[in-house]
Amino acid sequence: MGDGDHGSDAVNGERPLLVVDALIVGYAQPVAGPVSFAIGRGEIVGLAGSNGSGKTTLLNAIIGRARIFSGHIECDRSAGVSLLRQFPVRLPEMPLSGSELLRAAGAADAGVPPPLRALLDARLDTLSGGQYQLLQVWACLGSAASLVMLDEPTNNMDPQAVAALAELLVASRQHGKGVLVVSHDTQLLEHVCTRVVEVRR
Repeated sequence: MGDGDHGSDAVNGERPLLVVDALIVGYAQPVAGPVSFAIGRGEIVGLAGSNGSGKTTLLNAIIGRARIFSGHIECDRSAGVSLLRQFPVRLPEMPLSGSELLRAAGAADAGVPPPLRALLDARLDTLSGGQYQLLQVWACLGSAASLVMLDEPTNNMDPQAVAALAELLVASRQHGKGVLVVSHDTQLLEHVCTRVVEVRR
């Protein structure tokens, strides 16, 4: 079961970017739900829950890669949607710089926050796992998409990288992004989210 406020009102009275209403999801069988919540511009909603609770399955249902058994989803795709998967693709050899990655994702490097600027000229295959993950997060947040979904963004991150991630997320609210964060890191969610929804099997 999941808990959350899914009213149609959103920040500044605008239409929500995403509404999830009484959603029960899974694959061959139901895995999680019912879950309800909404995300408006300037909001960060966290999906919390233990490992195996169905957080990623719920995210997969939102993007059309898991089965919806009941409930419904309304998504304003005209506003643009960006997704960070739990394990972004990383090849052994990636002869691209951080700047080239951001440009490919449509994220201008002119507005890159200070913690990431030192990574712009580095080859992607020389970065640590946490540095690569931070660049991937910014590729989503810095893109033109208004709705950003991040699945376990703290993967491979040390405490310093998690602190930088929190700064990126808080700053995203200033730019009118709506962000959905799936994470087992309850401290991060409590720090950055406008509200947290618990997902249970």
